[in-house]
Amino acid sequence: MLLGVNIDHVATLRQARYATMPDAPHAEPRVLEAARAALEGGADSITLHVREDRRHMQDADAFAVRREIPLPLNLEMGATQAMLDVALKLKPDYVCLVPERRQEITTEGGLDVAGHRDSLRELVAALQANGSRVSMFIDPDVCQVEASAAIGAPMIELHTGRFANTLGAERNAEVERLIAAATRGHELGLEVHAGHGIQIPNLADLNRVPYLSELNIGHTIIARAVFIGLTAAVREMKAAISSYRW
Repeated sequence: MLLGVNIDHVATLRQARYATMPDAPHAEPRVLEAARAALEGGADSITLHVREDRRHMQDADAFAVRREIPLPLNLEMGATQAMLDVALKLKPDYVCLVPERRQEITTEGGLDVAGHRDSLRELVAALQANGSRVSMFIDPDVCQVEASAAIGAPMIELHTGRFANTLGAERNAEVERLIAAATRGHELGLEVHAGHGIQIPNLADLNRVPYLSELNIGHTIIARAVFIGLTAAVREMKAAISSYRW
């Protein structure tokens, strides 16, 4: 199981005070330092989301991480021409296409691939021609998995937000949805990832889902880092996910 560490919340903290001058010499915390700490802790890749409204990550952050950090870079981005233009210049190793709404605090829900096949097919083709492998961030619905395969995406990332926010019978139902989606993705030859709301306490339930090759985790690692440091928090999560066996 690989671990992609999402460092968006480091930029969120910086922007809380330095929104008008994120590139100032004294602006902190520094995104590049966070990426280096994640690397030291054993991260397998760095994930960051440059949103169209630039509420946290800035273009300069993404280009600095791409240039300075010897780990695969996973760029989360909205499915728009403006963000495609950024990705074509950045040339990240991976791109995860996600939905964006200005009113949300963080990405909520998966991309409707089935409802936007034609436009997404063109976007996937352009990104892959530029050297980036593309993942679709989708809810664990078989129809969305099949649509992702149909448009040529080699990877999917299953949105685990609803799973993370439920308990008991509802949690079990969400696990079954994830199992069905992951199984169908595997049958179609897709690489299956998962992310959103994953924490060490819910890993035992998530471990019931087969064929997962990577988890992308951010908020809980950054929250833990407040108390033990980012490098230690990444190491802790790496150890926690190492029990996954499929």
